[in-house]
Amino acid sequence: MSNSQKIVLIGAGSLQFGLGSVGNMLECKALEGSTICLHDINAETLELTYQACQAAIDKRKLDFSLEYTVNRQNALKNATFIINAIEIPPRFKLLDLDYRIPQEFGCKQITGENGGPGGLFHSLRVIPPILDICEDVNKICPNAFIINFSNPMSRICLAIKRKYPKLKFVGLCHEFQHFVVLVSKILSTPLSNLEIIGAGLNHFGNILDIKYKNTGKDAYPDLRKKGPEFLRNIIAYDGFKLIAFLLETYGYCPYTTDSHYGEYVHWAWEYADIPAVRRFWRQYEHFLAHGLEKTKTLIKKGRGARLVKPDEESAIPIIEGIITDSNHIEPSVNIPNNDIITNLPKDSVIECPALINRNGIHGVKLGEYPKSITALLQTQISVQDLVVEAIFKKSKDIAIQALLADPVVETYWQAKKIFEELLKQEEDYIQIQLE
Repeated sequence: MSNSQKIVLIGAGSLQFGLGSVGNMLECKALEGSTICLHDINAETLELTYQACQAAIDKRKLDFSLEYTVNRQNALKNATFIINAIEIPPRFKLLDLDYRIPQEFGCKQITGENGGPGGLFHSLRVIPPILDICEDVNKICPNAFIINFSNPMSRICLAIKRKYPKLKFVGLCHEFQHFVVLVSKILSTPLSNLEIIGAGLNHFGNILDIKYKNTGKDAYPDLRKKGPEFLRNIIAYDGFKLIAFLLETYGYCPYTTDSHYGEYVHWAWEYADIPAVRRFWRQYEHFLAHGLEKTKTLIKKGRGARLVKPDEESAIPIIEGIITDSNHIEPSVNIPNNDIITNLPKDSVIECPALINRNGIHGVKLGEYPKSITALLQTQISVQDLVVEAIFKKSKDIAIQALLADPVVETYWQAKKIFEELLKQEEDYIQIQLE
């Protein structure tokens, strides 16, 4: 593969995503000489992203070409890598509806972003436009590699796999990388001294194995002993009380927060730190809104170059690994199972470590998943299957069946009322046949 790439950022007008992704590219020697194409449907913020990124390239005299366009078909011409991070605006208003309306009918979903009734409607909104993007990729640049950051991750990746099985894609999430920092604190050892393997479903994964590198000793007994108290008492960006309970109950530690893991468990409300979860979402919305206005102001004042700096996401290391044939292990990616975890369906999408080289992304074979947790994962895989089928067929009936299969929904009446009210509130964003 030539080192002169064309990397397209879809959703680049989201300034946080756009500036961070370009910041990572500009630090990558293997990508020098490449073209970066910024695409978004919001012309105003796209222009600002372009201004800041071009200023950074000019200031550092870097060998990158920068383009921007609101025309997706033009953006995709000759693309070799595509990074997607779209959301459907108004993002937080819709997510709030996804959370509040099910509560009005007694549904105890913790967040409603990726699971529960809210996760269904989030899927109904965002998956069709992402499939439209994939349709264009299939026509214009079918050999390009798609990297997805949008949520609900597992459902998006499953839809891509089913609708466009020949496209190359991977889904990326930073939950594993963030959580293992806490693990190193629990075990009072540098992260570099830990060998950690985690896998499962996105936002529903667990640490399967953990060792001290300096001794080769199993670190799980120490994690089981010290972890619950640490996690119950930590003051952090989100709740971890449910995670502590799961570690005690199942003997395996999830590598995410209450707000994510708890979306898929019907009894999670009883143990999760609900105030912390709601506080996180309020603060996150405020952070993004405040950051957007501050960023706009700085770019308009000609100070945008300094905002283009690397973030912690792993898209660019994966791209670099493919074009340089690095054969490195990426700790957490979302890809089709294909017997990576042998007691989960082959055609499901799982989160797991993977080998990266010129031939793409290859999941590390893990064998059987712990049976007690597999029971929980199997339920969500069935729900995801129905959600994707409902989207493909634009079927209200199958969408309600997906709700009825979701463990946080208690009765048919509840499912029907939630569906009808959310559909009424969000009908402009949903493609469902009202048969």
